[in-house]
Amino acid sequence: MESLNIFIKSIFIDNMVFAYFFGMCSYIAVSKSVKTAMGLGLAVIFVMTVTVPLNWLLNEYVLKSGALAWINPDMANVDLSFLSFIVFIAVIASFVQLVEMVVEKFAPGLYNQLGIFLPLIAVNCAIMGGSLFMQEREFVNIGQATSYGLGSGIGWWLAIIMMAAIREKVTYSQIPAPLKGAGITFIITGLMGIAFMTFLGIQL
Repeated sequence: MESLNIFIKSIFIDNMVFAYFFGMCSYIAVSKSVKTAMGLGLAVIFVMTVTVPLNWLLNEYVLKSGALAWINPDMANVDLSFLSFIVFIAVIASFVQLVEMVVEKFAPGLYNQLGIFLPLIAVNCAIMGGSLFMQEREFVNIGQATSYGLGSGIGWWLAIIMMAAIREKVTYSQIPAPLKGAGITFIITGLMGIAFMTFLGIQL
């Protein structure tokens, strides 16, 4: 039940885009069409679903203070938490490279449309934020970490799909010249963030 609560909360209440404004670079740049937003969003879901629980395992059994006690009781005082950033990024970059190769092989059109923003998932702060929030919230098991990773990925996907759909419609609207492009996108994002605040009333 707790895993379900974490899953729902990570999509609607702790949405990476609307609650924390993480991953805004690719969110703004790739949300011009639903097709490309869908492809990038699915890639983000995959990477977060895999890397968050994997990084949880590394944090629990390698990185945090006392994590190495399972190897030898004498290592109970070892604290490798200072390596968290570089280890998390290495894991994320590895899976992003895998996603990039798969997309290039089986969907070259989407690969060309996403351009530089596909490999940039490796430094997408929403992806890294998922692992760091996992570490901060101290989930008690890998199931909770997986639920959080999947929910956070779906939340980011939902945000970019919604924005892409709106931007496709806005193309045919009369928008003042200074607000065209990123300007109107930021305004819409702010309004959507306010709308998502209504989910704070959900009792989990």
